[in-house]
Amino acid sequence: MTETPVYRDSKAPIERRVADLLERMTLAEKVGQMMQLNGQHDPVGIVKKTQPGSLLHILNDELATAMDAAAETRLGIPLLIGEDGIHGHSFHPGATIFPTELALACSWNVDTIESCARVTAREMATTGAHWTFSPVLCLTRDLRWGRVGETFGEDPFLIGEFGAAMIRGYQGKGLDDPEGVLACAKHYAGYSETLGGRDASEADISKRKLRSFFLPPFERAARAGCMTFMTGYQSMDGLPSTANHWLLTTVLKEEWGFQGILVTDWACVSALYKDQFIVPGPKEAAVVAVRCGNDLIMTVPEFFEAAQAAVKEGLLDESEIDTVVRRILTLKFRMGLFENPRRPSREKQARVIATAEHRATNLRAARESLVLLKNDDLLPLSPEKVGKIAVIGPNAHSPLAQLGDWSLGTSQYGPEKGTHPRECTVTLLDGIVARAPASVTVTHAAGCAINNEDETRIPEALAACADADVIVLAIGDEIAFVGECHCTATLELQGGQRALVDAVTALDKPVVLALINSKPLVLPHSAERAQAIVECFNPGMQGGTAFAELLFGDLNPSGKLTISFPKHVGQQPVFYSQVRGQHGRRYADLD
Repeated sequence: MTETPVYRDSKAPIERRVADLLERMTLAEKVGQMMQLNGQHDPVGIVKKTQPGSLLHILNDELATAMDAAAETRLGIPLLIGEDGIHGHSFHPGATIFPTELALACSWNVDTIESCARVTAREMATTGAHWTFSPVLCLTRDLRWGRVGETFGEDPFLIGEFGAAMIRGYQGKGLDDPEGVLACAKHYAGYSETLGGRDASEADISKRKLRSFFLPPFERAARAGCMTFMTGYQSMDGLPSTANHWLLTTVLKEEWGFQGILVTDWACVSALYKDQFIVPGPKEAAVVAVRCGNDLIMTVPEFFEAAQAAVKEGLLDESEIDTVVRRILTLKFRMGLFENPRRPSREKQARVIATAEHRATNLRAARESLVLLKNDDLLPLSPEKVGKIAVIGPNAHSPLAQLGDWSLGTSQYGPEKGTHPRECTVTLLDGIVARAPASVTVTHAAGCAINNEDETRIPEALAACADADVIVLAIGDEIAFVGECHCTATLELQGGQRALVDAVTALDKPVVLALINSKPLVLPHSAERAQAIVECFNPGMQGGTAFAELLFGDLNPSGKLTISFPKHVGQQPVFYSQVRGQHGRRYADLD
């Protein structure tokens, strides 16, 4: 009778199980555990070849086959599955998509934020995901940056509190909670301090500035029990985050006592020699990555051979690899993955995803995130005084603009991957049509596009407004101007929107301006003629219902901004915690 290995004994102490398993592993198996590879391409082949510790971007049936392959390897070490569930289970069709972080922040409600994260975790767990790459704890600095909508705004204290709430929601009752997922604090740290608003540029940050503003939200996350951190793409003082021993080891692991795992962002280790040129090749990059404190190496297949070669040539000691693998295995044992790998379950998905309870949580979040910026005695609308409402603008009936980045149909999972089922999202137009009394007529025209300057559709919009008592004008931005690598040189309205706002507000009719945007934008002077302005940001699947409730007085909006709005792009940066003692509080040509 074969004796059960200690690492397979669920009653043995985790420390003993880890030590037993580590002793049985070859160098190749150890290095494999340090790798997180893209599960979208030949996942079974990947598992058989390198036995990676983690896969990402793989769910459901494809994941089940990869898990089977992992179970059939020599030691049967379970996979750790990561996915971008940024504001909901973003890439699973029909999952509950919440307002973006910037929108949720406007609720100033940690209970609501925690509830949204809890729903996300429950839905993710049914598809086989163990880990979400959220929350984003970056501080907004330059609004031209494409990832502003992923942040909680510009205040370090609020970011820390909201992030801690999200971590509690994701991780649930503990690491072995089958309805929980690992949270991930990112991007550690200083990633959002850009040059000219351009993504992943040099971050010119002193240690004093880091300690005062950028590190506190991450320290809050570490002390709140967040079990994973992710590095940023940027460099500071010429040193990429992935190669910053002081940041990754001295501060995170030694000062803060972080016991979880640190994952690099996408291909950051290969960037050390392909883009940032601080090392000559993969082998040297592997040495730097290990010695600086990285645990999981995301999407760098060449790390497998490079790290082994570094050990064989004496550039790395195998004990240094052991230290990293020990952390990874400890986390897997603490999560109970050896006993329950948490396989995807279609039956659980049918019971859990997009339930009435989850939709109710989503609607609550959308309601609390709406911010009434202006109201000159127009809202709420009175059905007795309103016979016709014209709903105008490119974002009045755009599900994708309303959901925002990190959802099906965006740059991460493009249109070829499909979009969320149309019936899942209530657009502003949908919400108004559903809520308006039978006596009120609702018309609609887009009027223009955001991605081109064509103004030929404006007359159609004006015609729809001709005998309207109230106009709802929905403007903002769209996916082409949002997200990683999609930074903008301007904050002005794109496409034909400025001309549309000019034309509609010139009609001298009551206008409610609805902003569906990923970040603050500079509005044309004609927007000041609107009697009411509502900031929605990206309000998620239930945004249209919440907006209609606000419009007709069912909802008294309570949202408040966590981010500053500029009057001109040239004011960047415009966050509130500016250094004191500047000569004057205004420009010569602008306050």
